[in-house]
Amino acid sequence: MMAGYEPVCVAVAFSGGRDSTALLHATAVAARDWPCTTVLALHVHHGLSAQADDWLRHAEAVCQAWAAEGLPVRLLCRRVRLSLNAGDSVEAVARAARHAALQDMAREAHADLLLLAHHRQDQAETLLLQALRGGGLAGLASIPQDVIREGVRWVRPWLDHPRSAIEAYVAAHGLVYIDDDSNADPRYARNLLRMSVWPALVSAFPDAEANLAASARRLSDALPVMAAWRAQALPPLLTPTVVAVPDGGVAPATAALDARLWAVQPAALRRETLRHWYREVSGQGMSATWVERLAGELPRMVAAHGVAQWAALSLSLYRGVLSWERPAAYGADAVQDAEVGLSVRGAGDWPAAPWGGSLRVREVVSGGVPLSLLGDVVLRRRVGGEQFQMGAGRPARSLKKQFQALGVPAWQRNGPLVFAGEQLLYVPGLGIDARAQAAEGMPQWSIEWLPGANSH
Repeated sequence: MMAGYEPVCVAVAFSGGRDSTALLHATAVAARDWPCTTVLALHVHHGLSAQADDWLRHAEAVCQAWAAEGLPVRLLCRRVRLSLNAGDSVEAVARAARHAALQDMAREAHADLLLLAHHRQDQAETLLLQALRGGGLAGLASIPQDVIREGVRWVRPWLDHPRSAIEAYVAAHGLVYIDDDSNADPRYARNLLRMSVWPALVSAFPDAEANLAASARRLSDALPVMAAWRAQALPPLLTPTVVAVPDGGVAPATAALDARLWAVQPAALRRETLRHWYREVSGQGMSATWVERLAGELPRMVAAHGVAQWAALSLSLYRGVLSWERPAAYGADAVQDAEVGLSVRGAGDWPAAPWGGSLRVREVVSGGVPLSLLGDVVLRRRVGGEQFQMGAGRPARSLKKQFQALGVPAWQRNGPLVFAGEQLLYVPGLGIDARAQAAEGMPQWSIEWLPGANSH
């Protein structure tokens, strides 16, 4: 290391094809003039092609040759195995696996900058493909030029440059690259567009590439504006849902959507806030079909004080509030006739297979039950007439009234009641009966019903 210089590591996604070969070479040549700079060529081996091993050997040979010429470059490779389900797009699955591998390699090598060789035609093609698939704003914005993902900055320095400029660079430096035979396979959407549509499009509209790429750039400018708007527009529509806690009170859970406030918005705002809220609470996107359907039918249900459940999305509407629950909450056998005995000997998840779930027991400092009551418990279905005491000094009331008081939807009332002999200990959705709680200072344990968890 030279005095006064910190080591710098720059990563380049390197398939061995023309574009990535040009970018890797240009980066390595530039890095040669910067002391203590290393360029990492990141190669992902998918195993999809019979030539994948040959491509890896080519990448190794190129990097070794350039290093021998004095360029500060070395190769890292990651092998990935694709898991394909029926209906999956090979292109999409391979791209996701490649991005994950590149991200992991860059982070492990402490490279906070990752360069990719996409060019202007790639951008224009992506916009067209997204439009043909009915993509939204994020999709039509196409390939981001500069974005940070989990601490790694992904930059595409040639996104505004034509493919012809890259071809000229390769020819000028006599660079050797590989041709991926799959690029000629019309079964892949991008190849079909490139081979069958693109030549005719450019012939009819010579400026198509530049204009489509410019449109994608303007659309990408709208993304941070939309993010800022959502950050302001969504919070006023949220209302915390509540769950029972062992001391008889309630605690906030996942932020739910106040469907009464949401429903009075214009249709476009309903769709956008619904889409964003669902991604925030579930971590996944809602399809355009579902967005359109719910944005249309939910306001009518709210106006009619309706109650509904959409198990496919883990969504429920109750008392004007739209809530999301983890999919495990929608067990296949929510109500059972089975009476299941469990011998609980301490903390852990205790499976109750006939009920399709588990009883989770954890040691707590207050609000729990003494372990003596958990030694032999029975899980039973609700038969009517059961009384539940929400807190010390409060009257015992029927489960129906307690559920109504807390706003627990009907489909969340179907878990098993937990008894010690004839003493009710726990009710899913309500918590531990105050009459079963241990005295302060005594060892005690909480109870939680987990639908669908560890039931085998």
